[in-house]
Amino acid sequence: MLLFISLVGCGTSPTRTIEFGVDLPLSGVDGASAIPARNAVILAIEQANKRGLPGGYHLALEDLDDTVGGKHDPAQGASNLKTLVADPGVLAVIGPINSNVAKAEIPISNAAGLALLTMGASAIELTRGPAAAALRTGQPGRVTFFRLCAADDEQGGVSAQYARTLGLRRVFIIDDNESYGRGIADVFSNAFTQAGGQVLGREHLTSFALDYKALLTKVKERDPDVIFFGGIVSTGGAVLRKQMADVGLAQVPYFGGDGLSNPQYVPLAGSAADGTYFTAVAPDVDHFVPGRAFFSAYRARFGADAGNYGPASFAAAQVAVAAITAALAEHPDQIPTRDEVLTRIAATSKLATPVGPVTFDSSGDLRHATISLYRIRAGRFEFVKQSSAP
Repeated sequence: MLLFISLVGCGTSPTRTIEFGVDLPLSGVDGASAIPARNAVILAIEQANKRGLPGGYHLALEDLDDTVGGKHDPAQGASNLKTLVADPGVLAVIGPINSNVAKAEIPISNAAGLALLTMGASAIELTRGPAAAALRTGQPGRVTFFRLCAADDEQGGVSAQYARTLGLRRVFIIDDNESYGRGIADVFSNAFTQAGGQVLGREHLTSFALDYKALLTKVKERDPDVIFFGGIVSTGGAVLRKQMADVGLAQVPYFGGDGLSNPQYVPLAGSAADGTYFTAVAPDVDHFVPGRAFFSAYRARFGADAGNYGPASFAAAQVAVAAITAALAEHPDQIPTRDEVLTRIAATSKLATPVGPVTFDSSGDLRHATISLYRIRAGRFEFVKQSSAP
């Protein structure tokens, strides 16, 4: 869908248009997290159009859904990226939110020299090490994927350290066998062990399984005092927690990453949601002054909270807008090339955003990402602590 968002009060259709692509899981369970992220991009574009761009250009949004059968799908994400790459008016893409979708999209965006900015794809392998290098086959050595959130090695470590401060010693780890879930579970396992804890065992969920009681009965026999889940709500995170109560594990704390931050988690897990702890890869609105203007503007525009991915999504759009504006300032009579936009995005330095000053390292990762930790009590998300990654 192509959304033309013109200057407020202009009254005319834009004639000089630059497009942003957005790829997110806009339907299904994941949509509860993705729609606020998409709306944050809309807000950023509206604000930029209201301020005005050099040369009288307007920004528009082309948003695509990477959901198939109610769940984010890497093949659909790759197809969406090919569609966006084929449109010469698209100069940057915001998304995806899921790491396994990003893994399918990065080779396509890299070959096209098209910047891809994520608000939530946090798997380490997307930006660092041999696996990341293997994704950049189109332009080896050139970074086209940028992360506006903490990576899994940062948020997984925060979870493990906090679990140990609660006196929890014996963990059983379960993951959804996807890029994000496996990665953050690996990090938690290592960090928990290094902090003096014991990993009793580990299992992988079967995709789209609905009954985990047999697995949880085996887990109960190991007598854990905490269970960690690597994955998201749509890959079993809420159902697993709900069924813990059915096998006598209701009082065992349940830890996870930002994959459990979905607003649908509590409705799906029911009363068993209490006792869940999860990280978020964004600052908390009440504990991060630089983000308050964004949160206020978002609520005024959409009549709801921005969600855990809204701030980073808005920041991603800010980065792209700044790059496009700088390029237009140099030659306002022509649309910037993707290469010009990409070069400026990579050089972003201390740009003020709702997630803090944005500077990327040589891998495309955000320096000094903010991580928030929450717990669920009486069916509500409660802020616990906030930290910045080193």
